[in-house]
Amino acid sequence: MADNIPDAGLRALDRLVGTWRVTGGAEGTVTYRWLDGGFFMIQDVEMRHAGEEVKGMEVIGRERPFGAEQPGEDIKSRFYDSAGNTFDYVYEMDGDVLTIWGGEKGSPAYFKGAFNEDGTVMDGAWVYPGGGGYDSTMTRVS
Repeated sequence: MADNIPDAGLRALDRLVGTWRVTGGAEGTVTYRWLDGGFFMIQDVEMRHAGEEVKGMEVIGRERPFGAEQPGEDIKSRFYDSAGNTFDYVYEMDGDVLTIWGGEKGSPAYFKGAFNEDGTVMDGAWVYPGGGGYDSTMTRVS
């Protein structure tokens, strides 16, 4: 990553920017936006999942610990919800396919979804260890 220029891996997340209606095992809206500079993306979440209201925000980007000269290799995130929970993820964009690993890359808990041709819909599923999970579709609102 050059000084003050976000790398291509981060820029690949540009296609998430905007507001999306989420349907499937969770229902509601999510909005993605870049912080100034383009090194960190914020996701605002308002959904219902498993009968519970989920409100929160997620910060997505490359970690750069205090004193480190370079940021980390993975695009990591931390989600904070209104119930006091935090969840860590790793984001990977490969062409039209987004994978969000629960915890660390390679985790048995993950989301995998693919954008349609014009980038207005992403169909995928959350997979959990032991066979759990649910289908999820995001449709661009704005």
